[in-house]
Amino acid sequence: MPIIAPSLLSANFLNLQADCDMLNASEADWYHLDVMDGRFVPNISFGPMLVEFFRKATTKVCDVHLMILEPEKYAEQFKNAGADYLTVHMEACTHLHRNMQQIRSLGMKAGVALNPHTPVSTLSDILGDIDMVCLMSVNPGFGGQKFILHTLEKIKQLRAMINEKKAPVLIEIDGGVTLDNAPSILAAGADVLVAGNTVFKSADPIKTIQQLKSL
Repeated sequence: MPIIAPSLLSANFLNLQADCDMLNASEADWYHLDVMDGRFVPNISFGPMLVEFFRKATTKVCDVHLMILEPEKYAEQFKNAGADYLTVHMEACTHLHRNMQQIRSLGMKAGVALNPHTPVSTLSDILGDIDMVCLMSVNPGFGGQKFILHTLEKIKQLRAMINEKKAPVLIEIDGGVTLDNAPSILAAGADVLVAGNTVFKSADPIKTIQQLKSL
């Protein structure tokens, strides 16, 4: 079964406790927490303090996605805040291998995110040093965007690379995931579905999560 990681970026920030309670009662596996700095992406979201509150609200995995420049400066803060997975963008890291070493040394799982224009072949030399690849299926920075269809081909290519190297790496898809396209995403080889509006704008979020989980 897929790992379902609702993105709290789409939650009701005036009533986060209610949304956390809903996720805790649901079949969701992870909390997906998007951190944006207004520099790497044209938006600002939240930082370690809010991650710490989410950590206190759940026993589920906190999957922290850093859409920021110089992520190495903040890795320890996010570890202290309670991140289980910490994902950084390849495009933001001059020394990506060093970033992966740092994240793992702090006791977190290390993830690498790729923007839509970045080919998966750039991961060839580092697959053995990471735990997850997050393929952006929209341009990062805002929720509610439409899924980029070419991502399906990227998933297939990445799955083939992972299988060839026998690397225990998860493939996460972030952006535009819906009940309609999720079956194709999973069939291409994805493991983790990040879903924001699909979950939080649903009339019955718990049922929507259950439907995604059962695919």
